[in-house]
Amino acid sequence: MQMSDTREIAADPATVYAALLDPAVLLACVPGAKEVTGNPEEGYTATVVQKVGPVKATFQGTVTMSDMVPGQSLTIAGEGRGGAAGFAKGGASVRFAPSESGGTVLSYDVEARVGGKLAQLGSRLIDGFAKKMADQFFDTLTAQFAPPPTDEGAPEEKKGWLGRLTGRD
Repeated sequence: MQMSDTREIAADPATVYAALLDPAVLLACVPGAKEVTGNPEEGYTATVVQKVGPVKATFQGTVTMSDMVPGQSLTIAGEGRGGAAGFAKGGASVRFAPSESGGTVLSYDVEARVGGKLAQLGSRLIDGFAKKMADQFFDTLTAQFAPPPTDEGAPEEKKGWLGRLTGRD
């Protein structure tokens, strides 16, 4: 399975790049992640619980980073085993570029393979699941950098008929 996409994130490339190397950010962004430990130099270990169709499994995996050019690009390679459910292997080439709005345009190309019971589910189900996982990951990453909501322009709190009648809150 191969997939490519582009996202705009409201932070500069160096900040987004650094976030992708932070285990706490990875834990927050990877759907189903229960634990992520490690560092970019030695790699990360992760525990992820996922349900793909009728198959639910706990995956123990490793992730390594390579071809790292701070603020510009990196390559991510990962492998996870889910016992009887099978395995997942893949990699992503990620590029960062400044956007016109002062943020980052993040582009990625992903290639993934699955085996075991997961492979028996069929490519359409697996491809849809992989797209959903990538979307959730990057939506969560993008939300990490979204500006906090402001109260400006928020509608006034409505008072009930008794509050309007008596002038009380």
